[in-house]
Amino acid sequence: MIIGGVLGSGGTMDEMTTSASENSSSERPTDHNSTGDTTTDEHVVGTQSPDEQSTGEQSPDDQSTKGAYLTSGKEFTRDTNYITTRITRDRADGYPVEAGRYRLVVARACPWANRTIIVRRLLGLENVISMGMCGPTHDKRSWTFDLDPGGVDPVLGIERIQQAYFARFPDYPRGITVPAIVDVPTGQVVTNDFAQITLDFSTEWTELQRDGAPELYPERLRDDIDTVSKRVFTEVNNGVYRCGFAGSQEAYDAAYERLFTALDWLSERLADQRYLVGDTITEADVRLFTTLARFDPVYHGHFKCNRSKLTELPVLWAYARDLFQTPGFGDTTDFVQIKQHYYMVHTDLNPAQIVPQGPDLANWLTDHGREALGGRPFGDGTPPGPPLPAEVVPAGHTAD
Repeated sequence: MIIGGVLGSGGTMDEMTTSASENSSSERPTDHNSTGDTTTDEHVVGTQSPDEQSTGEQSPDDQSTKGAYLTSGKEFTRDTNYITTRITRDRADGYPVEAGRYRLVVARACPWANRTIIVRRLLGLENVISMGMCGPTHDKRSWTFDLDPGGVDPVLGIERIQQAYFARFPDYPRGITVPAIVDVPTGQVVTNDFAQITLDFSTEWTELQRDGAPELYPERLRDDIDTVSKRVFTEVNNGVYRCGFAGSQEAYDAAYERLFTALDWLSERLADQRYLVGDTITEADVRLFTTLARFDPVYHGHFKCNRSKLTELPVLWAYARDLFQTPGFGDTTDFVQIKQHYYMVHTDLNPAQIVPQGPDLANWLTDHGREALGGRPFGDGTPPGPPLPAEVVPAGHTAD
């Protein structure tokens, strides 16, 4: 729940709590540790005081992520405390839905951020909510805008997303995460609650969505979407991290078993239906896709999720290709940045930071045959148009 009021220009630490958004999206893990004494995850980086940040100086320790991901002898537990402020039509938290006011800050490498990129594109919000792009790697302090000229975001005028967090919460104690939405006029972070962000894109921004935007979270299917999404999150989205960041053989073995039990369940569910819930693409499909897209390039080897490759799971592989070939999915997936992130940042797992060449991406464009199951990808809506020129995935970074 949200504790305390938000005025939209500054805030108190009472406004940061475990997100209540997952009561609707059913994505809060059951192993939540409310103290925050948890292992970090790939979209979370460390904190630093505003005074330290303002110097622009980095020690070698700041630049390293060694020791940030593995805790010997322990299982991986995700920190699920986020800034739960919401942008809504009724401006209940002080932030109204308003075209041009907010900037979505993402990294293509991050699966949680990738979800917001996909939903923003499917709903046609590109010209309503601008997007800032961090590079694929980060240090202990923050994600940085190293892809932009001079390493500075052209709209926010900052080098690190950390600066937007400190602008609102000078003593922000938690990890700096993407995706995050920033209020452009104040330069302050509004929310980093990734699960609620996409739900609000679907339910609060309806008047600004494109003509023909699909219903990704239709009210009549929400209970089913929530149920499926909960299992997908705990067992698959988070399950690959429990394998990769396990601190003991016992923790790894348990995580491995849970992950592939869930993947087998998904294969059975999708054997006779094209999408996870109903006959159209929903929020549940977006949430599963970003993990499947990273499975063979990263999770199979880097995270030791190696009972089977995605390409060896016929139903899930066909399902993933079906989505990849749907506008909004494959054209927002950057395999080069994905591999750079995991293999270069996770020095606990890959000390030499060697990035593998494979796998071959051409097979993502092969026939999937899922049309035979029926279904209408966008329901009564239409496909989105081409991506904005500035947001096109670079040539050679995806399946061409």
